[in-house]
Amino acid sequence: MVDLSVIPLWGVIVVFIAAAAVITFAGVKLAGTAEAIADKTGLGQAIVGAVFLGISTSLSGTVLSFYSASQGHSSLAISNAVGGIAAQTVFLAVADISYRKANLEHAASSLENLLQSALLATLLAVPILAMAGPEVTFFNVHPASVLLVVLYILGLRVVSSSRGQPFWRATQTRQTQNETSQSHPSNKSLKSLLLYFAILALLLGISGIGMAESALEIAGRTGISQTIVGGFLTSVATSLPELITVLAAVHNGALNLAVGDIIGGNSFDVLFLAGSDVFYRAGSIYHQINSDHVVMTTMAMLMNGMLMLGLLRREEHGFAGIGFESVAVLLFYGLLIIMMIF
Repeated sequence: MVDLSVIPLWGVIVVFIAAAAVITFAGVKLAGTAEAIADKTGLGQAIVGAVFLGISTSLSGTVLSFYSASQGHSSLAISNAVGGIAAQTVFLAVADISYRKANLEHAASSLENLLQSALLATLLAVPILAMAGPEVTFFNVHPASVLLVVLYILGLRVVSSSRGQPFWRATQTRQTQNETSQSHPSNKSLKSLLLYFAILALLLGISGIGMAESALEIAGRTGISQTIVGGFLTSVATSLPELITVLAAVHNGALNLAVGDIIGGNSFDVLFLAGSDVFYRAGSIYHQINSDHVVMTTMAMLMNGMLMLGLLRREEHGFAGIGFESVAVLLFYGLLIIMMIF
């Protein structure tokens, strides 16, 4: 455990900013590496974005939630998880604004991304059901944690198998991304790419501990609740890799990678709760969910629902040059901030 109580508040803030800077640096490098891995392995950008990029860019948030739960700070662990999902969905709207050729959800619509979105909706329902049910644990772990992991693994199998035998295809338009024609081959071997990817991911994980400690210290000294700190401060800071990588991927024309990173990362973020439940030794972490956490979770569901509608509707151009789903996501997140403040 890192003791930050001996340094002044400004020093704690510096630690927090330094951790965020490391997270941002690693996020910048991860996008190009993931695109090269997608090209080398032939797995496709949507799958690599969801699994490799989505999980690795979530590592700092994973460590933060697990570490907070192990220290008994359940509120920070929960709000960091669900708050990160909402924040990262907003990042996709920001990427849509930056991509001026067409609505991003039109250009990057794919079966894999749709299935990931459906998986996310399924996973988000489990914590709410667990909270409403009896506090039953086995070895101090709630059955819902096991269910989340099983559903996630089964969902990934469905997503990966859909690429070879799709029964739904996005109609190709002049704005739809063609991964084959827009690939950027790398002269590095797959082994070296995976090693570099792992090092960057490790940096993200280590940064999560520093951010967790500094966030707890900031909450304690300022009187701001851990729910607010986790929902809007740490969740946004630990999600910076998603923002950086999604903007970098869009800039490089890797649109399916960008959308897959956000949606796949969001699905993985729900597993923060399962892991936090294991590390939280005072009982079921789902029964520490309060009304603020419910608001965050249901708002994340609404935002994901609008994103799924956008991926299905595939509006080429919308209000202010972005899709209706991006406008809705930004409005919902603004409403979430207002609700949490007042």
